[in-house]
Amino acid sequence: MPKKQASAVDVHVGNRVRIRRMLIGMSQERLGDLLGLTFQQVQKYEKGVNRIGAGRLFEISRILTVPINYFFEGVEASGPSRQTEESAPPIMEFVSSGEGMQLSLAFMKIKEPKVRKRVLDLVKSLAEEEAEKG
Repeated sequence: MPKKQASAVDVHVGNRVRIRRMLIGMSQERLGDLLGLTFQQVQKYEKGVNRIGAGRLFEISRILTVPINYFFEGVEASGPSRQTEESAPPIMEFVSSGEGMQLSLAFMKIKEPKVRKRVLDLVKSLAEEEAEKG
């Protein structure tokens, strides 16, 4: 019997695990320890390479202190919505990356609107320079 392939929903759920884990500052190794797994197995879950079983997802939700439905936000009965598939992945990929998460968390700590605007202007100008090079 062939092994079941991970679906778009599995990838979505894994990505939500990664985002939540990073938001609370937990390493893959720590989550793995709490689940009795290696960090490599956590990586496979987060990338959607391996499917997360119901019992394991329940444990993950408890450890990451989110309700089960958190992992399915943005998924319709037929799977991730076309809008989610087409528009969200680049953003989700960025936010779930180490640098994207660090940048987002640091930016959120800036309370002064003028400073936030200056940071945004800096990033835009750097992006424009990169676009001109390429």
